[in-house]
Amino acid sequence: MPASRYTVSDVMTHTAIAIGREASYKEIVELMHQWKVSAVPVLEGEGRVVGVVSEADLLPKEEFRRTDPSLPDQLEEASKAAGVLAEELMSSPAITVHPDAPVAEAARIMARKHVKRLPVVNALDMLEGVVSRSDLLKVFLRPDEELEEEIRHDVLAELARGTTVNFVVQEGVVTLYGPLRDRHLVPLLARAIRTVEGVVDVRMDSDRPLDAAARS
Repeated sequence: MPASRYTVSDVMTHTAIAIGREASYKEIVELMHQWKVSAVPVLEGEGRVVGVVSEADLLPKEEFRRTDPSLPDQLEEASKAAGVLAEELMSSPAITVHPDAPVAEAARIMARKHVKRLPVVNALDMLEGVVSRSDLLKVFLRPDEELEEEIRHDVLAELARGTTVNFVVQEGVVTLYGPLRDRHLVPLLARAIRTVEGVVDVRMDSDRPLDAAARS
């Protein structure tokens, strides 16, 4: 099965907005508003990421403005409500990703950790950029012709060598059509094609000719 060509470095924002440990609460809010971001990395030294301040880290100040925490699991939020500097507000250690990680890995981290943005760091935890949910969706902007070429040369050339496989790509949806001599190859091909970055879905239509598949 072909490896994904697209990595985090292909889609990330290389110029990242970041702050130091001593950044004030108001400064952080102003930066987020100015740059339309939901979180900012916290750096120390020459650019090592030590934490992240997100909107969720800032909201406890408003949440506990008129009430005191009443449950043990609210103590951390109450502590952040009293914070005024980035080092008091940040979530640490930061949830990060490396630039050579596949786009799918970044998506899994965001989903599992319930975050919208990830600092991109090198092996020394130095900031190289930021990747957001909208960045990860860029792979779905690939033209159908580009997807078709990759499927033909990377997937079919490896898995269906010597076998004729007809397919069309429309709006990112791949439809395999016509008879396929080895039916056991169908699920294998479907799984492999889905690994191609930018493919929206894979459909099978073994009983319909090309012109009908193209109209579906």
